[in-house]
Amino acid sequence: MPDQLHFPFLRFRIGRFLFLLIFIVLMFILRPFLESFIGIKLLMDIFFSFILISGAYAVSHKRATFIVGLILVIPALATTWSNLFADTPFSVKVGGQILEGLFFAYTSIVIVYYLFREKKVTFEVISGAICGYLLIGLTWAFVYSVLESFNAGSFQLPEGQGTTISHFAYYSFVTLTTLGYGDITPLSGPARSLALLEAITGQLYIAIMIAGLVGVYISQSIEKELE
Repeated sequence: MPDQLHFPFLRFRIGRFLFLLIFIVLMFILRPFLESFIGIKLLMDIFFSFILISGAYAVSHKRATFIVGLILVIPALATTWSNLFADTPFSVKVGGQILEGLFFAYTSIVIVYYLFREKKVTFEVISGAICGYLLIGLTWAFVYSVLESFNAGSFQLPEGQGTTISHFAYYSFVTLTTLGYGDITPLSGPARSLALLEAITGQLYIAIMIAGLVGVYISQSIEKELE
């Protein structure tokens, strides 16, 4: 598949990582304003579907990674949308969440591996680094959701709002960035351990990724000076 999508009316090309980043950012920006007009579950399913599709495109630089991505994303999309039109069993609902979480984890790993093999710092590389960070947050959101599904009461959630993936996405990024507002808290031992691991992952990612990008940029600058 092409590395970039060309839109003539925009007069520029959108790379794989920027394409994915746009949909993730749109989810964060538009969801709060649209949820009063569209059901929150339907809205989240729409956003996650677009992110899944753009995520498959993001890992399409190699045929093998693209095929694995499709193996994960197709059943994930099928189970996500089947939940809207039919009363699916508990196992199918949780299975869809597991597949989505695995896909986000897989996509983040592929993107990060790709970034560390790059020899130049470009806008697309920076977009990929941001995508990797956001995908880690989405991965943990599904981890928490699956944990709550199997062990109800693992988290203290806002009263009267149910247990939707949007709550866990919010909690995940609050934990990943170590903000810790405290409106959603882990109660069980596994939930606390997972929250601790995510907080550590978020800090390590930023430190390692910034160090890697700075190192590549310095090497890139030295090569230009020697030319």
